[in-house]
Amino acid sequence: MHPRYLREAIADTPRVAVYGTLKQGFNNAHWLNDATLLGRDATPALTLYDIGPYPGAKRQRSKGITIEVYRINAHHLAQLDRLEDYRIDAPTEGEYDRQQIDTCFGLAWVYLYNPSVAGKTAIYEGGWHTPNISNVQQQR
Repeated sequence: MHPRYLREAIADTPRVAVYGTLKQGFNNAHWLNDATLLGRDATPALTLYDIGPYPGAKRQRSKGITIEVYRINAHHLAQLDRLEDYRIDAPTEGEYDRQQIDTCFGLAWVYLYNPSVAGKTAIYEGGWHTPNISNVQQQR
């Protein structure tokens, strides 16, 4: 049985939006193998930052970041929380915080990068590893 906070989170929002290594074709996609892909969307609510081996998203306006939205259950959410170092009792202390964003499929959980992105490359449109070079800007 999953903890109450996971059951409540899934009852409220049974979807997750992913933008990086959890997307199909990337190295962490297997975490969502038995989840249901609802489809793709582009959200202007996020800006991506190239952290190196993976991206991090901040809640900042963009021209549209490509996401995949999945229907998930409490087991998926628990696994993703561990993978993303989300800490329910101290959400700003882990590597990622889990928050909700609007998608064309309804509200979805998304993992937002907590550390500073100073000096990291910002991606304002498209996706990680496939940005349109005119939409990439070095942060200072």
